[in-house]
Amino acid sequence: MLGLIGIVVAATQGLLNKPIAFLKQESFSLHAADVDLTLYDITKGILIIVIAFWLAALLVEAIERKVQKIRTIRSSTRTLIVKVAQILIYVLAFLITLDVIGVDLTVLTVFSGALGIGLGFGLQKIASNFMSGLILLLEKSVEEEDLIELNDGTVGFIRRTGARFTLIETLDSREIMIPNEDFITSRVVNWTYSNKRARVTIPVGISYDSDVEKAMDIMLQAAKDYELCGTYPAPEVFLREWGESSVSLLLFFWIEDVTKGRFRSQSNVMLEISRRFKENNIHIPYPQRDVHIKNIAELKGAVDA
Repeated sequence: MLGLIGIVVAATQGLLNKPIAFLKQESFSLHAADVDLTLYDITKGILIIVIAFWLAALLVEAIERKVQKIRTIRSSTRTLIVKVAQILIYVLAFLITLDVIGVDLTVLTVFSGALGIGLGFGLQKIASNFMSGLILLLEKSVEEEDLIELNDGTVGFIRRTGARFTLIETLDSREIMIPNEDFITSRVVNWTYSNKRARVTIPVGISYDSDVEKAMDIMLQAAKDYELCGTYPAPEVFLREWGESSVSLLLFFWIEDVTKGRFRSQSNVMLEISRRFKENNIHIPYPQRDVHIKNIAELKGAVDA
């Protein structure tokens, strides 16, 4: 900012006349086809580009601050508005810069084919991620603060959706930048897409000497008494199988807000089940094996020898 003010003041005072004359010398000129460029033209063009894009960045930042203060619209809509405004402002700044420099805008049609090839090869991933980001904002399939699980097992909260990547904060506070394209081309589990409910599963094995029906009632009541347990769908307990060492039971219950943690809910209910099992003389057995020894007489003879 101070540098820009200094240049303007120097120009108004005529202090830049000699440097400008020096830069306009024929020895510093570039002649190509019908284009004649001096070092002054190149320097002026660079300065205009820097100033134009600096002003564009300030305008984008101001618009973003204003839009983010609007709480009557969703965060994804605010982000989409900022991205569209950013594109329009930078494109407009680019066109205005070319016009000020003196570049004929019809020349852009000549370079459109080369630009398309450049995007197709060199900028393919960047363009793909940018378009994927716009699609995510329009579809609203993933939004800020959603709890998601990626195809590789990564689980975390979406903190920000950018032009190139989406920032995810995992449950252990790692921040991972995921390319937007991955959300379009890969399978993504959104735990909070339409609601925040989630099912918690607890398998339990009890001994054959225990009262199965009583154990099932205890498990069901322990889930119902848990403060985060939802009423719909209601908790359920199933007798799954007669195992080698235990009777296998399975408890399902739903929590209203998965962002508060499934593992914590599972742990709390399991601790309560364990406590109530002890009070009601219901045992969780260790694995048991029956060993049958044949030819016991020969074994005794070998030991005695």
